Amino acid sequence: MKLENYDSIYFLGIGGIGMSAQARWFMKKGLRVAGYDKTPTVLTEALQKEGMLIHFEDSVDAIPSFVKEGKERTLVIFTPAIPKDHVEHAYLKEKGFTIVKRSEVLGLLTKNYKTIAVAGTHGKTTTSSMVAHILKVANLRMVAFLGGITTNYESNLVMNGEVEKDTVVVVEADEFDRSFLRLFPEVAIVTSADPDHLDIYGDHESMITSFKDFIKQINTNGSLIIHESIDELLTANLQVVNKTTYSMSRGQFFAEHITAKGGFFEFDLQGFGKVEHVTLGVPGFHNVENAIAASIAAFKVGVDVTTIKKALASFTGVKRRFEFVLRNDKIVFVDDYAHHPTEIEAFLRSLKSMYPRKKLTVIFQPHLFTRTRDFAKGFSESLSIADELFLMDIYPARELPIPGVDSDMVFKNVTSKVKNRCSKSDLMQKLETTDLELVATIGAGDIDTFVEPIKKMLKQKYEA
Repeated sequence: MKLENYDSIYFLGIGGIGMSAQARWFMKKGLRVAGYDKTPTVLTEALQKEGMLIHFEDSVDAIPSFVKEGKERTLVIFTPAIPKDHVEHAYLKEKGFTIVKRSEVLGLLTKNYKTIAVAGTHGKTTTSSMVAHILKVANLRMVAFLGGITTNYESNLVMNGEVEKDTVVVVEADEFDRSFLRLFPEVAIVTSADPDHLDIYGDHESMITSFKDFIKQINTNGSLIIHESIDELLTANLQVVNKTTYSMSRGQFFAEHITAKGGFFEFDLQGFGKVEHVTLGVPGFHNVENAIAASIAAFKVGVDVTTIKKALASFTGVKRRFEFVLRNDKIVFVDDYAHHPTEIEAFLRSLKSMYPRKKLTVIFQPHLFTRTRDFAKGFSESLSIADELFLMDIYPARELPIPGVDSDMVFKNVTSKVKNRCSKSDLMQKLETTDLELVATIGAGDIDTFVEPIKKMLKQKYEA
């Protein structure tokens, strides 16, 4: 299949963060782009303003005529999150349209370019966004397909210069549904390999096997950049020609003389010799490690150390990744996409270190029944870092309910001083009657729809 054979692209699930990046790419290339999504969001609104036709009803009648009448020149791209009984998907399949997964298209888009692929059960989005920012600051020809909206560019598609043979492509290598096995990178970063997506893999060992298979797909003369803590686990029996290890304090690249001012770090980076006084424009201990990995990758494709240092200082982050929504003397409100116990622990420990004297109130929405079931104990432990917890119902996403699996599995073992169970309908009411100092919303579901209402409530309550 050749992408140049199509002049129209139709997306089933166009509002997904990975799908929308591809939609923007095809739009910039001059193709007609349309799509379906379940609900309107800020992102779908932005896509519509950019000229894409989007509807929110699963109906054959809603499919644009140029799609229906142009089967041979239309490519249909779908996300695995689309349910099996989706009406439009069934119709397009019956009519003989070419229908492919997003991951297959990403493989085709990156096929002929030098690719930097960032894998890992957490850290992918921020690390790949850092790489993209460094390459753009360095004025390299580049394009990045990201899993989040960068605050530097207000987009999940970042480009610099015309796409030529020497263009570097930056992508997230997603382990969900084994999508990353469509990629054959020049440079691969692996940040972490904690158990996740066990609904797909069955067990951690099968997931590890897929990560090893991904590493095997690095180009013959390419490079692997891997977190020191998982190096032996993933590469012990593999022949990796060019491997670099990193972490906060060990490996070939690491940070030392770390200092924090309000949670924003400065450190000396060891590995390129010694690079002194590297300043991060984003908070969080975990972002020190993400920055080290991104720096190595950028260096591998020709960016000098001085430019890397400059870019890290000006990187302002990714929406919903340690994003400060409101911050003043009376109240601090931070939003984060964390949806795995390890991510939540790293996020909350960083928040605690930044504001040790403030009461930490956490609002968490679990994502997926299977993930809640598989990691209930870990969620209970990581959420117990909070002084006060508001635990919402599970966001099902692509899943049907599982008997006996609900948020109470997590709630019963949380040891925070104060803990509350709540739903979407009563969350705001409960928050309004609570004394708040440091507030964090966490989750990968639709908890983001509460960010603006909470911000508005906090401004009225603490800035009046």
